[in-house]
Amino acid sequence: GSWTILQLVEALGFCLENTDPRTRGRGIQLLSQVLLECHSLLQEKEVLHLVLFYENRLQDHHLLIPSVLQGLRALSLCEVLAPGLAVSVLKAIFQEVHVQSLLQQDRYTVYSIITNFMATREEELKGLGADFTFGFIQVMDGEKDPRNLMVAFQIVHDLIVKNYALGPFVEELFEVTSCYFPIDFTPPPNDPHGIQREDLILSLRAVLASTPQFAEFLLPLLIEKMDSDLQSAKLDSLQTLTACCAIYGQKELQEFLPSLWSSLRREVFQTASEKVEAECLSALHALSACLSRSVLSSDAEDRLDSFLSSILQDCRHHLCEPDMKLVWPSAKLLQAAASASLRSYHRLTHSILPLLLEQYNKHSQSSQRRTILEMLLGFLELQQKWGHVEEDESALLSLQETVCSVVFSALTDPSVQLQLVGIRALTVLGSLQGFLSPSDLELVVDHLVRLALHEEDSQSSEAAMEAAGSLAPVYPKVFSGRMVPRLGEELQSGRTDSLAKGLISGIGVKQRDCHMCCRCLQALAAVSTHTSIVRETVPVLLQHLRNVQKGNTAEVVSVCQSLHRVALQCQQDAEGCWYYHQTVVPCLLAMAVQASSHPLVSKVLLEEEVLTAMVPVISAATTHLSPELAAQSVSHVVPLFLDGEVSFLPQNSFPCSFQPFEDGECLEPQRRLVALLMAFVCSLPHNVVIPQQERLLRELLALSCSCSCPFTATTASKCFAGLVNKHPAGQQLDEILQLAVNRMEPGLTEGPHRTQALILLLWVTKALVLRYHPLSSHLTDKLLGLLSDVELGPIAADGFSLLMAESPDVLHKGCHADVRIMFRQRFFTDNVPKLVEGFHGADVKANYLKSLSHVLNHLPKPVLVTELPTLLSLLLEALSCSDRVVQLSTLSCLQPLLLEAPQIMSLHIDTLVTKFLSLASSPAMVCALLSAPHTLLLCPTVVVLQLLPYKARVIRALAKPLDDKKRLVRKEAVAARGEWFLVGSPGR
Repeated sequence: GSWTILQLVEALGFCLENTDPRTRGRGIQLLSQVLLECHSLLQEKEVLHLVLFYENRLQDHHLLIPSVLQGLRALSLCEVLAPGLAVSVLKAIFQEVHVQSLLQQDRYTVYSIITNFMATREEELKGLGADFTFGFIQVMDGEKDPRNLMVAFQIVHDLIVKNYALGPFVEELFEVTSCYFPIDFTPPPNDPHGIQREDLILSLRAVLASTPQFAEFLLPLLIEKMDSDLQSAKLDSLQTLTACCAIYGQKELQEFLPSLWSSLRREVFQTASEKVEAECLSALHALSACLSRSVLSSDAEDRLDSFLSSILQDCRHHLCEPDMKLVWPSAKLLQAAASASLRSYHRLTHSILPLLLEQYNKHSQSSQRRTILEMLLGFLELQQKWGHVEEDESALLSLQETVCSVVFSALTDPSVQLQLVGIRALTVLGSLQGFLSPSDLELVVDHLVRLALHEEDSQSSEAAMEAAGSLAPVYPKVFSGRMVPRLGEELQSGRTDSLAKGLISGIGVKQRDCHMCCRCLQALAAVSTHTSIVRETVPVLLQHLRNVQKGNTAEVVSVCQSLHRVALQCQQDAEGCWYYHQTVVPCLLAMAVQASSHPLVSKVLLEEEVLTAMVPVISAATTHLSPELAAQSVSHVVPLFLDGEVSFLPQNSFPCSFQPFEDGECLEPQRRLVALLMAFVCSLPHNVVIPQQERLLRELLALSCSCSCPFTATTASKCFAGLVNKHPAGQQLDEILQLAVNRMEPGLTEGPHRTQALILLLWVTKALVLRYHPLSSHLTDKLLGLLSDVELGPIAADGFSLLMAESPDVLHKGCHADVRIMFRQRFFTDNVPKLVEGFHGADVKANYLKSLSHVLNHLPKPVLVTELPTLLSLLLEALSCSDRVVQLSTLSCLQPLLLEAPQIMSLHIDTLVTKFLSLASSPAMVCALLSAPHTLLLCPTVVVLQLLPYKARVIRALAKPLDDKKRLVRKEAVAARGEWFLVGSPGR
């Protein structure tokens, strides 16, 4: 700001006019450096004089040229550059500078000047016409540096897409860029510039595929490279051809179509590479799409038709060969072409579909029929892609009866694999609007019911259920009117037969009928994919639940699992979600309350396994409710548990009042139902107000600390934690948390309920850790203090897994819990140093090691790899711990470090191998240990000399698990031992 540029030039006058070229060069270098810093401050007149000065210096000694170019680069960035100066500068560079004789950095400067002018002076440069293109060709010709090529390719691309005049230099511009095709570049090790081969490939491809004017030169080149023996050249050529087809038309392709098809056909028929085959099919698709887009004049030949005729001529006969060697390559080629456009699809399917149907009926072997049906399925899926079409256009509609007959025959074939293809084909046919007649739809439903319930192979049964779920929303009336009643009848008859046959002929028959009931339940759930069907299936499932609640636990759990699946399928439909909620939740609560209150009612519903299965049903039915409907529902459920208000429950005549939070041993069954309360209130959205929430929290707190039933106490603790996690910050939350701390601290110190108090501490700590509440650190310190406790220490150590893991029923994002990002990393940072310190000062160290392993095992892997090296010595010590859980957990921590931080692990090879082998005698540890020495060999920094001393010892130790009774252990032993045998072999 103190000098003007004129004053600087005058001060440099001695240097700039000196007869010694080196001195002049230093003067120009200093001036150029100043201009690069302050070019935005220059005036228009100053820029004019500087441009003229620098242009003249281009004729000076060659030592000055790099500094002159730097000055011109600075001036090319000036916004006040007068009109005509950009053209003048470029003409001077084109005329006076032999660019390719310069160093890389100076060549890069020239490209930068051109790029700057193209960005700001486009119209002026276009005024040069083809001279600008010719000048750039001279600049680029012979360039070899990848950094410069990236810029040069971008300039050529801009020349073309921004419509600069190419004039008679199209071929020259193509030659100066295509000489690099295909790219053969491997970046040097530790390349600081970061340019990869793929970057150059994509940049060059963007140039070659940017204009149809290159077609006559590029297509012969692509055909030549496609016929080469180098796979990378094939792939690059095919991908470039695909890119070109997006802008080419019929005119550019017509001369080369026979050669292109010949090369593509050969590669698909003969290739041993799946990548090449996939790219060939993509290129064929692109060619067909390009020809389909071409607008044909009345007297022009239909190139698409002739091209598809060539494909048919070369592929059609392979579909009829008895040995079926080239069936799949031919089908893939035909489907790739047919998928390009509706026009090409019609042209090919009119010839292919009748042929495939004829071949299916001609062959009798199931394997051959399956192959043909899979090909037919491929064409059916293409019809699905194009959607509904008029009858006179579609070959498929004209063959409706034959196609249905073939698919239905596949469904009754003894071959499971053929059945599976038939089910997939049936699903596609059902998705085609108007294809299946009413009688066909009834037959479809009958087949699906038969396959779902009576087919012995589980694959066919599951596939049929999935197909029913896909087709039910398309034909809800048919499935609700025909399939659901059939399933309901089968379910009822299956239960009746099960009871009768179980009494008469023994347990084997009863188990088979129970298996049938289970399939019926699964099928009812699978087909419940439309609201109208859900209204039919849910009553059937609930009635069955009422029927089986006197039976065994497994039957009740199966019904709950089916109800849960229906709930998940309803979640995205507001109407279906509300119907499901108001139908299922009150019914489940009523049945559970009845079981807990009536002495003569079966207590199966109160078993832990059943209640655990009912929790996700209620949770899934609640999480997606709108706030208004959720508020309506919570106004009934909470009073039920707090005040025994049962009026909203169906069949609400109960022999005694429902008071789960009252004292009394006789109320223990009622207290177990707090699990269902937890499922409901902990799944509500944030903005739903829970009535009497403070009272509810106090009741849950009291129950969790005093109840002698571990299941009830734990669910009360989880429910309390779930509510605390979502409770708005403020005085009310602080008071309830203080009350919880006051209840927990005495309970942890002494008394009969120490374990319950610890469980409550764990869940409340988790609830607060997830939301970053300040009290969480105080509660975590309490947990750390309990690790040295003889009675509670092991439970507290396992509790660190609970703190870090995803909880399946509460305190996760799916139930709207307040979960902050990176809470695990924050917990690690805050508490692992305390764990390490406690470990070093503790007499019993196992609990600290177990806690540390739990924390590390739940860290994201990238964080784990960066943090583990500092804890490695501690983890190696943990391998010597007598606690098997600690050993296994530590091994799982070390595995990623072996692979991703080998440079650190290689320093501890002796310790690692010794500890791994000392543990290998334990049958429970052997599977985990076998993969550890096996993984050790994958460390790239571990040299043979480091491993050789252990080779014989490890091989002897790994011989024992070769005779283990478990197949998985034997498999791992063979793999690990084989790798160690090869240590020191040539090439290893």
